[in-house]
Amino acid sequence: MPRLRALVATAALLAAAGALLTGCSPASSGATTLTFRTWDENAAKAYRQSFAALHKKDPDLTVKVDVVPWADYFTKLRTDLAGGSADDLFWMNAQNYSEYAKNGALVDVDKALGTSAKKAWAPQVVDQFTQDGTLWGVPQTSDGGIAVYYNKELVQQAGLTEADIAKLTWSPDHGADDTLLKVAQKLTKDSNGKTADQPGFDADKTVQWGYSAAQDLQAIYLPFIGSNGGTFQKSDGTFTFTDPKTEQAFQYLVDLINEFHVAPSAADTNSDGDFTLNQFQQGKIALFQSGLYNLSNVADNVKFSWGVVSLPAGPAGAVSVTNGVSVVGNAKSTHQKQVAEVLKWLGSEKGNAYIGSSGANLPAVLDAQQVYFDHWKKAGVDVSPFFDVIDDKPTIPAPVGAHFSDASTAFKPYLDEVFLGRTSVKKGLEQAQKAANKAVTGGD
Repeated sequence: MPRLRALVATAALLAAAGALLTGCSPASSGATTLTFRTWDENAAKAYRQSFAALHKKDPDLTVKVDVVPWADYFTKLRTDLAGGSADDLFWMNAQNYSEYAKNGALVDVDKALGTSAKKAWAPQVVDQFTQDGTLWGVPQTSDGGIAVYYNKELVQQAGLTEADIAKLTWSPDHGADDTLLKVAQKLTKDSNGKTADQPGFDADKTVQWGYSAAQDLQAIYLPFIGSNGGTFQKSDGTFTFTDPKTEQAFQYLVDLINEFHVAPSAADTNSDGDFTLNQFQQGKIALFQSGLYNLSNVADNVKFSWGVVSLPAGPAGAVSVTNGVSVVGNAKSTHQKQVAEVLKWLGSEKGNAYIGSSGANLPAVLDAQQVYFDHWKKAGVDVSPFFDVIDDKPTIPAPVGAHFSDASTAFKPYLDEVFLGRTSVKKGLEQAQKAANKAVTGGD
């Protein structure tokens, strides 16, 4: 799944898409073969099944699936579009489509399928792929919201119950209502068996952490910013790290790591986005805050009993981010009629349902989502915390702007120092904001 934290290390999409050349698939009479690109191997398997069903429906149309790894996906896409060899259809995330849309590289979905088609799709994903009133992608997956996976055995060993962790709250001043900190301290343990709330606890010999605080955009710091009433960006894409409430949220996270020692060192997590996931799977983190994109990873790899509870609530409540992926059509394909047919198919219940049947991805076509819920219900997993946090609730917007990847590359070194505790939160966020906005605007 597309994860926002992965975008922090992704290279920028350039405006070279405007130099698009000719179409992708060779023209033919009668039967037509289109190509489709994704970065997700699990999704590719589902799409092959979906396109096989489409081929039965229309024997003259074949769609071949190509997988390009995430690390190379956007670099290769940019090159292929500029050279006229890109696929007829391809996966796109909300952070990177706008420049392609601006340069005429993408099919206008409203024109191709009609403006009423979007009523069948997850509205938050539709909103993410709408620019200047035009929809540029057919929603395929929705991440839901952020919740907390927990190790039932570690919770019980600490003398806690699910009720003790189900509705955690946090406070910037670590006051009496900061139940997240108190619980995390009870769940953090050193090699001598001392917990972080006991005298003699040795943080240098920690063998078990209570919580997964880290420099994780989607799972951690965006929800903390939102839950404190802070902001991450303005609507024009410029960054607002110096918002006082945003600064408070970062300070709280840094304190969890460096003052209270209830989360792993940033020396481990800054450069390894999967460190906390791996530690949770190994039984070394009790509370792991993440999204649906890690549900299959947890279900397939943990050997202990686990469950899911709600996102901790801050002064502004429990405020999550949500994200999605769409399929876009190549505006330079020589088979626009067939591209529109595939977009319509993938925007239908039957066409989109395949991606949810294995439980790997939540379909973004609303009528196709039940197969996903049925899969996890059969597996005995309650996924409701991922949706309760966003159903008719305020959310913090996902990152926006054609230059987000440039900006994230610019601000990350400063956030690294903040999370390591080597730069004060105030100074580090000022530096991060200046660098990020310079990348966006080209100025100071």
